[in-house]
Amino acid sequence: MSRLITVSLDKRGVSCTARMLDDAAPRTCAAVWDALPLSAPVFHGKYARNEIYTLLPEFAPADPGRENTTVTPIPGDLCWFSFDSDQLGNPAYGYENSTGTGTTGAIVDLALFYGRNNLLINGDQGWVPGNVFGAVIEGLDEMAEACQDLWMGGVRGETLSFQRAT
Repeated sequence: MSRLITVSLDKRGVSCTARMLDDAAPRTCAAVWDALPLSAPVFHGKYARNEIYTLLPEFAPADPGRENTTVTPIPGDLCWFSFDSDQLGNPAYGYENSTGTGTTGAIVDLALFYGRNNLLINGDQGWVPGNVFGAVIEGLDEMAEACQDLWMGGVRGETLSFQRAT
């Protein structure tokens, strides 16, 4: 039986349901599942295009490493990225120290891609492959509309949450 998670934009009251891709990304799925629920401020992708994400302090006992990676996520993909604080320290990214940049330790980026034509390349880092650990199976259209509102209206005060579906 598939494990399901709910991904939500809390202030906007919008959520979607995703199926965990346990067969393709077992280590990443285990790391996320075991840490749920997770919630933090949301950001909208600056380089990747149709992406929202949150930055969290390292929460798994071990980084899952690369599995089921992509640099061209499709609508509905949930991805895991691992960074160290120095990789996100460029002020062009717009992060404040409260997000974890400028500190020691790893930062986990959990992302939802809501539209087509995404390309995971960064001017400072080059290609940034992500582990695809989930696929949205319900509610993507409503979530995409809310994500577009984040892009046009701003993300301040909004959180992105991941929890086990009930």
